Amino acid sequence: ASLYIYMLAARTKASFSALFSSSFSSSSSSSSLLLLRRRRRLLLSKDTTMMMISSSFSSCLHSPNLLLSANSRRNTTPGLFRVVGAVRASSSTRRTARFRGGSFFGAFLSSSSSERAFPRLLRRLSRGAKSLAGGGGGVDGVETLNDKIASQAALVKGLKADGKTNQDEEVKAAVTILKALKAELEEGEIRTETTREAILGDGGGEEKKKKTQKKGGGGGGKKKGGGGGEQSSGSSPEEVRAVRIEKMAQLKTSNQEPFAYRFDRTNTAAKLQAAYPDSVLAKGCELENGTREKVCGRVTARRVFGKLAFMTLTDASGTIQLYCDESRIDQEQFETIKTLIDVGDIVGCEGPLKRTDKGELSIVVEDVKVLTKSLRNLPDKWHGLQDVEIKYRQRYVDLIASSDSRDTFYQRTKIIKTMRRYLEDELEFMEMETPIMHTVSGGADAKPFNTHHNALNMDLTLRIATELHLKRLVIGGFERVYEIGRIFRNEGLSTRHNPEFTSIELYQAYGDVSDMLELTEEVICRCAAAVSPSKKLEPIQYGDETIDLTKRPWRRASMNDLVIEACNVDVLNGFDGDLEKAKAACEPALKAHSKQAGASIPAVRDSPNLGTLLNEMFEATVEGTLRQPTFVLDHPIEISPLAKPHRDKKGVTERFELFVVGRELANAFSELTDPIDQRERFEKQSRAHAETQRAALVRAEKKVERGDKDAGDVLKETTDDIYEFPIDEDFINALEYGMPPCGGLGIGVDRLVMLLTNSPSIRDVIAFPTLKNED
Repeated sequence: ASLYIYMLAARTKASFSALFSSSFSSSSSSSSLLLLRRRRRLLLSKDTTMMMISSSFSSCLHSPNLLLSANSRRNTTPGLFRVVGAVRASSSTRRTARFRGGSFFGAFLSSSSSERAFPRLLRRLSRGAKSLAGGGGGVDGVETLNDKIASQAALVKGLKADGKTNQDEEVKAAVTILKALKAELEEGEIRTETTREAILGDGGGEEKKKKTQKKGGGGGGKKKGGGGGEQSSGSSPEEVRAVRIEKMAQLKTSNQEPFAYRFDRTNTAAKLQAAYPDSVLAKGCELENGTREKVCGRVTARRVFGKLAFMTLTDASGTIQLYCDESRIDQEQFETIKTLIDVGDIVGCEGPLKRTDKGELSIVVEDVKVLTKSLRNLPDKWHGLQDVEIKYRQRYVDLIASSDSRDTFYQRTKIIKTMRRYLEDELEFMEMETPIMHTVSGGADAKPFNTHHNALNMDLTLRIATELHLKRLVIGGFERVYEIGRIFRNEGLSTRHNPEFTSIELYQAYGDVSDMLELTEEVICRCAAAVSPSKKLEPIQYGDETIDLTKRPWRRASMNDLVIEACNVDVLNGFDGDLEKAKAACEPALKAHSKQAGASIPAVRDSPNLGTLLNEMFEATVEGTLRQPTFVLDHPIEISPLAKPHRDKKGVTERFELFVVGRELANAFSELTDPIDQRERFEKQSRAHAETQRAALVRAEKKVERGDKDAGDVLKETTDDIYEFPIDEDFINALEYGMPPCGGLGIGVDRLVMLLTNSPSIRDVIAFPTLKNED
């Protein structure tokens, strides 16, 4: 902004001394304004010209060095010096006047002849201006404000990455501050743009256009350019929508359907890019074999330069440039391109191929049709969606704006397809479909979603696992079955948990846990190779870690041994089965391990048996440390009600879980086929589940009695988490008909996709994750 006064002087060929001479005193201001109007050859009113001078001068108040460097030190008259008193003014009226025009000079310029040294005046002007503007009106102030906005935006993003949403108080407070900072910046930009337009006028627009042409000419697809219409005007979404609705009406008036029925294309962007590399079509050359291509997609960038226009067209495969030359297309269609087509519109076009002088493969547009008129403005091309909450809530906009997001879901499809092909084509598994609504929730220990069937007057739950129905199919004679399906669990949300998620479960008759170990490792490695750029298995990057999937076989260790390594407590074998002694040893071990581990002490105290205690110790001290692929073997019987007892080790089962980057990725075991043992296991787990929930409730109630902070919230949360652990009698009845020896495996598809696409949150790999209501 501080350069505007210099530009004004340059354009009017007037010196600074002429601009700030005694002619601006009240006695001779009219002649000065007349001189200024003649120099600029513009018919400006006195008020408009005064506003220009006032705005320009106020922009210079924070940049005294600029004025000092000019030749205005000489012949500067006392009429200007009266401004000092105005700048020192503190009232809001005078502050407004300083920025908004002629009232400033009208109120404070006079013909008084008080003499002061010019440098002293500038120092006082600078101090006064900074006191009014808070010390940040110049370029440095803008940069500082941008830094504050970036820092605050990073804070909001970090809070949401941690699982918080716009409903949390921390996020609300941070967003409020961010909005205030943005409003302050926008106000400054609007004031600056108003001043600039007042000084430069139409001529400045022409200069800007020439500079833009010089920067973006030639239609390079990755260059910024002009012609964005309302895209860069700062208009509100409502204003943009109104303008586009008007353009839609204009299309209809000119007999163009803004919402077409179909378009027959001959090629996609990616196929054309592959078919015509530089070696086939050189820079500056046009294909002369008469081939005309029809392409369609969304306009994601547009640049208009007089008789030329360039648009970037994006389809599902990639992008290609549209080269629009007024001499090669109907005049009416060229006007449509210039005035009625916006970024976001879906268009179809036809024409020959050429490569521009800058090397961009392009369709020379000879015919263009608007297939769908977009009524909403797209996010900024260079920054995309910055608000993580909007990214998840309006995924359709995120997918339009972000090629990275689209790539993630392409990779997800490849991963699932690879699983299916491997299981069906090579291992002869059969994909089956099982019910989503259950009369009894089973196959896992998790709180279900409840619903009610009106016609049958029957309560139902959404499935928490596909396991028990797939096992029924094995009992019925299908020896190798699998299902990739949605699972629903009424539990919390985090970067690793979504109430609705996808899993694959498979069951192989006449196999056991050793078969599942090999199968798990192989299917994950094949999926990793499928999404690798080289199509080969290689180490992958996850965040700042390198995960090596190539070192096979992956590490294998028992749960009890891993706990001994972490905190030197042998839960299963060190206390002769005495639960209380084991708890007494575990508490100090957790405190000594880490503060985070110490938070699990209440759960350790509530553990009803050694198996549950071992699992709590594992989760507190080991789980998060397993960064490289690790099979955790030999889970306790008490937490594995559907797995066979280990054939060689007492108290544990033939079960494993796979952990990578501290997360459970897979779970498998030799399936329990003894119906008598199965019933006893279910009953024990049901009792243990009830005892654990009862202990948690008692602990929450004691907090309320003590008056602990947030005790009411803890009690409500504990109460909400209470649910029954029912026994599926029909499944036990099915086992009594006889189930062959069987190995079973479950893999969390979403977490696997997270790992292989380097996605930090499960919401990044689920197209429409569960979110809180906006209100």
